[in-house]
Amino acid sequence: MVLLIISNAIQAQKPITLIIPFPPGGSTDIVGRIAAEALSKELGQPFVVDNRGGAGGALGAKAIAEAAPDGYTLGVATVSTHVVNPVVVPLMRGGALGYDALKDFAYISQIAAVPNVVSVHPSVPARNMGEFISYVKANPGKLNFGTPGNGSLGHLIGETFKLAAGVDMVHVPYKGAGPALNDALAGQVQVLFDNLPSSLPHIQSGKLRALAVASEKRVAALPDVPTFAEAGLPLVNDPSWFGLIGPARLPAQIVSRTQAALVRALKRPDTLQRLEAVAATPVANSPDQFRAAVADGIEKTRRVGKENNLKFE
Repeated sequence: MVLLIISNAIQAQKPITLIIPFPPGGSTDIVGRIAAEALSKELGQPFVVDNRGGAGGALGAKAIAEAAPDGYTLGVATVSTHVVNPVVVPLMRGGALGYDALKDFAYISQIAAVPNVVSVHPSVPARNMGEFISYVKANPGKLNFGTPGNGSLGHLIGETFKLAAGVDMVHVPYKGAGPALNDALAGQVQVLFDNLPSSLPHIQSGKLRALAVASEKRVAALPDVPTFAEAGLPLVNDPSWFGLIGPARLPAQIVSRTQAALVRALKRPDTLQRLEAVAATPVANSPDQFRAAVADGIEKTRRVGKENNLKFE
C-alpha cells in the first residue's frame, strides 16, 4: 500500500508536455503559455512547453497526433494547423500535410479567440487602409508581406486580402509568427499578417502601424483601427482562435478532467487579466463544440478558396 501511494505521488508530479506548433514569440506561444501556467495551477502538475515550429504549424501538429494518448502530451491547435492547412497545403505543389485534422486528435476545448491584424512598417507611406491600397496598386509586386509560413492562416489572409483589394504583393513565408514579426520590425518585409497578441505591443509602441483588424468589432486596445469589414474588405474579417488538443484515443476521462480544469483556469482573475492584455477573449467550450467549429471552419475555408479561385503557390 505504501509503495502504491508513493508511486501515485510520483506519477502525479510527472510534467505534462504542451506542444506549441510555432516558435517562441508568436501569438500561439503567448496564449499557449498563459494556458499552460493556469492549467498547472488547476491540475497541480508542472507543464513543460515544447515549441515545434515549421511548415505553417504542421510539424508540431503532427507531433501532437503521434504522441502517446496517456495525457502527458497535449498541444495547441490553431486556425492555421487545423482549418487552413488541411485545405491549403494539398493545393500547393507537393503539398502533403501528414495528419487528418478531424480524425487524428482528441478535442478538449478552445482556449481563446483573438483578432487578426494587418500592419505595416512605418516606412510605408500610408496612414490608413485606403492610402495603403492606393500605394500598393501604384507599386505592384514591390511590397513583401510576411506570414508564419506556407499554408498558414497568415498566408490565407494575405492571399484573400490581395484578392479582395485587387493588389499584387509578394509572399515571404517564415517558420512561425515570431521570425516574421522580427523581420517586419526590421523593415525586411513591409507588411505583416498576424494574430494580434504578438503584434499588439509593437503597434502600441509605434514600431508597426496597424491598418485593420479581423474582428466583429473594434479592439479596445486599438480604438482607431477599423475592422476589415469597416474598411470595405468583409471577406478578410474572420478572427482567429487557439485550442487545447491531444492525440486521438486520449481516454474520455482525461479529456473531461482536462476540459473542466481549463474552464476553471480561464475564470481565474490572473488568467483573464493576462489574456485581456493581449486582446484575447476566453472561449472554454465543450469538446463537441470545439470539433464542430473546426469542421465548420474547414468547410468555409474550402468554399471561400474555391469560390474565389485563391492561389497558394
